[in-house]
Amino acid sequence: MTPRRALTLTGEAAVVLVVVALAAGQVLGYPVLLGYVETGSMSPTMEPGDGFVSVPAPLAGDAEEGDVVVFRAQELHGGGLTTHRVVGETDRGFVTRGDANPFTDQDGDEPPVKRGQIVAHALQVNGEAVVIPSLGTGVTAIQDAFSNAQRRLAAATGSRSLLGTQGLTYILFGLSVLLYVVDLLLDDGPGRDRSRSRDRESGVSPGLVVAALAAVLVVSATAAMVVPASTEQFGVVSAEFSSENPTVIRQGASSTFDYGVANGGFVPVVSYLEPASEGVAVEPNRLRVGSRGEATARLTLSAPDDTGYYRRYVTEHRYLLLLPAPLLDALYELHPWLPIVAVDSVLASVVAVLGLVFLRGRRVRVRRRESRHGRSLAGRLRRLLR
Repeated sequence: MTPRRALTLTGEAAVVLVVVALAAGQVLGYPVLLGYVETGSMSPTMEPGDGFVSVPAPLAGDAEEGDVVVFRAQELHGGGLTTHRVVGETDRGFVTRGDANPFTDQDGDEPPVKRGQIVAHALQVNGEAVVIPSLGTGVTAIQDAFSNAQRRLAAATGSRSLLGTQGLTYILFGLSVLLYVVDLLLDDGPGRDRSRSRDRESGVSPGLVVAALAAVLVVSATAAMVVPASTEQFGVVSAEFSSENPTVIRQGASSTFDYGVANGGFVPVVSYLEPASEGVAVEPNRLRVGSRGEATARLTLSAPDDTGYYRRYVTEHRYLLLLPAPLLDALYELHPWLPIVAVDSVLASVVAVLGLVFLRGRRVRVRRRESRHGRSLAGRLRRLLR
């Protein structure tokens, strides 16, 4: 492989990685690999529209003072994702502030940030966040262009199914089919020679085919484990009276109720439930959920001695049961992301073995049709360039 070809492939892989990361972030509802800020609250560290390298909270570990984190706010921005810096920690949670703000978020209406609210950390090198200028501006412009196109198509066809993420999938699929049909019509038009030119045969490396199939399978499996798993919030009212509502609890007392975990897939899963704030207990904390099934744990929420409204959090980690349960338990104890890596590795290995068995090292041939006029023109161009 020539250096130029290697550089081209590297650039293409980088573009694909950026697109996949941004798309995954939209689907999951929090930044994956890449994120961006929309306001000036982090200026001058990050200006509006600047991007940053995002590290998922389970990989980054506990937040510390000075870290720039992305958390699910309760009051800020109407309860959306917020990117601010941790400036302190109390018994109730972290104190956060935008670099451009003269006061902390907790000086306003935002309660202290719990660990369960933090979804990602901005990558920092030598204490400085790694910033990608104008990344968010470009992403927003592309999103607006796609949204406008979707609205126009939906209005022209009278179908609301063309709106949103699902509608974008339909549009892209339709464009792919249309381009394929146009290519066939141009290739097989009147007067064209349908003979195949063997000197135009191109072979695709079997390793590339296997890698593509493995990537599709691994991405699908990872999404099946990551998307359903999340941090669930419960609003607890510490009251002076008892109530039938399980989240309205007499001050200093507790309430226990069933917490269901559903599996809509065909592959059994193992779900681990962890308290992500004080005043939460789960029993059992590990559930096996069969294909298209549901399992139940007992969730206990405790109310503080002082009356008021409090938030409690439970985090779920979910893994496909493709490895022995004791092995998943051991990996989970080391780090919550290790079972995902192990399951993905097994799936990729299976695809690689099947690819070696069926392809047997043979290149996948792709033949192109070419007219006589095209061959003649190509020949003339080659002679002129010699």
